[in-house]
Amino acid sequence: MAKIYPFRAYRYTEKAGDPAALVTQPYDKIYPEMRARYLAASPYNLVRIILGERFADDTAENNVYTRAAGHLREWTAAGILEREASPSLYAYFQRFQDPDTGEELTRKGLICAGRVEPYEAGIVHRHEQTLSGPKQDRKELLRHTEAHFGQIFLLYPDEAGGVDAILDQAAAGAPVLRVDDGYGALHLVWRVDGPEVIARIQALLEDKKLVIADGHHRYETALAFSAESSKADAQRVMMTLVNMHSPGLRILATHRMLHSLAGFDAAALISRLRTLGRLAALPGEPELKSAMREVAPDRVRVGVALPGAWHLLDVERTDGMLDVNFLHEQVLGKALGITEEDVREQKYLHYVRGLDAALEQVRAGGCQVAFLLQPTTVRQVADVSFGGGVMPQKSTDFFPKLLSGVTIYKLEE
Repeated sequence: MAKIYPFRAYRYTEKAGDPAALVTQPYDKIYPEMRARYLAASPYNLVRIILGERFADDTAENNVYTRAAGHLREWTAAGILEREASPSLYAYFQRFQDPDTGEELTRKGLICAGRVEPYEAGIVHRHEQTLSGPKQDRKELLRHTEAHFGQIFLLYPDEAGGVDAILDQAAAGAPVLRVDDGYGALHLVWRVDGPEVIARIQALLEDKKLVIADGHHRYETALAFSAESSKADAQRVMMTLVNMHSPGLRILATHRMLHSLAGFDAAALISRLRTLGRLAALPGEPELKSAMREVAPDRVRVGVALPGAWHLLDVERTDGMLDVNFLHEQVLGKALGITEEDVREQKYLHYVRGLDAALEQVRAGGCQVAFLLQPTTVRQVADVSFGGGVMPQKSTDFFPKLLSGVTIYKLEE
């Protein structure tokens, strides 16, 4: 049974300044130039804690983690961060435009503290593998700060929309936070409190299974930390729960760009692809983009873009095969000889969101070939997760991302 709880969040105060200069994208989405902008935006920007600067003279006593803990103490003491007076849940809405279709959407989430559960308990399910390096980094940050700064993004099934209806009621008032993230999304937060309302939400969610959409490394870090900490609060982690039947839930495709593969032969690749299924040569980019936007649930469809040549590989879907698994196993693995270890180490692949951006890289000579995918569906994610399976990394790109620093869950007890 899924157990969720209200909590006394730490939040930025008016003394901290403009929220847009304080909150950040998730730590693993912050590239160096973005971090530099965050650092310049405010002395209280959360990046100083979740992805601080490392220096050559760092020591065991003075390093990126000890400095993060110091910032948290100092900001709290100075009133930059302040703990809410009473426990609460939070409605977290994100208004955005679908980058592929232009559709205006609202994704509705519930911020809460949720009990961490091992996967074998059958309550929380993953859909991606994790790597040890990021988990060790996040664990050191958690050990030093004893706080969660970003929410784990989880999905739950609720066709009736009972929780969403309660969130809509909360959103009728003025939000406690309103911030444009600069990446195409408006984020709004409202408190959801009152014992009766919280009890109703808890009752609606207690029989639900949860699927991790984003935050696998941080969830597993929290799970490991719960076993070593004596604090009761360590048995919970900050989450945002989103109804998997919500019309505002969007997964974007992440395309694979092949580069630096020795001996790459485009003609040989095309010949091998013809043995896998129906390979159609297309006149140009417009026709390839049009084909990739067609919905064909019973077919696996992979776009193949080479300099001056465009193809669509079309294969009958069998045994629930996902497009991304087919690409990795049959095309990258068997046709090109790229191993799972190569993929993990990112030797020959980089990833691009958006058809136009991927095709531009082909035109500019930024890759040897682009493999274009259709988005993984929420249903596919649920089927894989509830069935105990996992997908290759970068199989899903839930858009937009949840901001870090909207609420902070600090272990107190």
